[in-house]
Amino acid sequence: MMATRAEELQRLPGAGEHVLRGSGDTRWRLLPFLGPAFIACVAYVDPGNFATNIAGGSKFGFTLVWVIVASNLMAMLIQTLSAKLGIATGRNLPEVCREQFSPRTTVGLWIQAEVIAMATDLAEFLGAAVGIKLLLGIPLFPAAVITGVITFLILGLQRFGFRPLEAVITAFVIVIGVCYLGELWFAHPPLGTVARHAVVPDFAGNESVLLAVGILGATVMPHVIYLHSALTQRRIVPRNDQEARKLYRYTRIDVLIAMAIAGLINIAMLVVAATVFYGSGLRHVDSLDGAHRTLEPILGGASSVLFALALTASGLSSSTVGTMSGQVVMQGFVRRRIPLFVRRAVTMIPAFVVIAIGVDPSRTLVISQVVLSFGIPFALIPLVLFTSNQEIMGVLVNRRATVAAATVVAGLITAVNIFLLAQTFGLAG
Repeated sequence: MMATRAEELQRLPGAGEHVLRGSGDTRWRLLPFLGPAFIACVAYVDPGNFATNIAGGSKFGFTLVWVIVASNLMAMLIQTLSAKLGIATGRNLPEVCREQFSPRTTVGLWIQAEVIAMATDLAEFLGAAVGIKLLLGIPLFPAAVITGVITFLILGLQRFGFRPLEAVITAFVIVIGVCYLGELWFAHPPLGTVARHAVVPDFAGNESVLLAVGILGATVMPHVIYLHSALTQRRIVPRNDQEARKLYRYTRIDVLIAMAIAGLINIAMLVVAATVFYGSGLRHVDSLDGAHRTLEPILGGASSVLFALALTASGLSSSTVGTMSGQVVMQGFVRRRIPLFVRRAVTMIPAFVVIAIGVDPSRTLVISQVVLSFGIPFALIPLVLFTSNQEIMGVLVNRRATVAAATVVAGLITAVNIFLLAQTFGLAG
């Protein structure tokens, strides 16, 4: 898996390389480049997003739709930079960190990244288990067992190459999107009002400001920044600067499409909650079980089934992606790796412990978001620094406008997450 750049250049060209060299089928020239961003975008529609968007819609109606729009635009920029780093260097973000930083710093970054990856995977695994529980009407523990079996099967697709895994993850994203299209159909939201709140910043008191900060703080997932750079580092290998620029242009399209879909799904989550819960006077629906129970009497059984199916697809896909990210983190930072199935088995243990001792899954999702906040600066700041360094990036180095935008976004998201942590521990009012 740790092939050198020279070895990659000597391998037989695939469909993507043929397109870069002008010899591919021009009718379908975009298809070979689609996939990595769809895997990355799963992190933006994970069970944590379900909880945040449901709370935002039920408490404040359509007021915070614009926050999701702004957050998604930031996510597009960040994921583009991550993908570009892999293309330009042939290495992922943890590998570049190992090369640029001291051994002590690298080990420290690895330890915090492992903690973040495990906390994220715990929440996503639990989210999938809750979805299966709601979908099948079974207890949470057997639902977790089913979740583990399915994620093992999905990870097993990697032995057949990257395409089957990308196809399955993309299918999960499509399932989530279709489910929420169905929810919108049942809910009949006022589209004109939604459109206005998508572009007009507004708040509804101090509590809405805090929730907006929470939505923004959940925008960037450190583990998927690491992963996206790994997904592009050796997938399609350009031979020269011209091909690198061309590959980057196609990659931006991949990011734009995938992240736009993720953004629309997040908006749909909030809009459905605003229409159904806020519109019915139910202002405190802030758990996954509560949302599922409340949807059925208001919109009917089909709506609650769609919700459970979307949550299941979200949890299964994001849990799989979280396991892949953990492998990239270990291999990149410390040049060690354990079998992917062993990592999956180990990271399942905390979820089963949480279920066995009866901890509320929704509460666990909230705690995981707090832990996640610790890791954001350690992934985001090095990403901006490296992609702005011409010695590292060559012709794909960030332009001045990109450097400015990325610096502002990194500073804003880091500040937001520091504020969230301070508030969580009672240091901020």
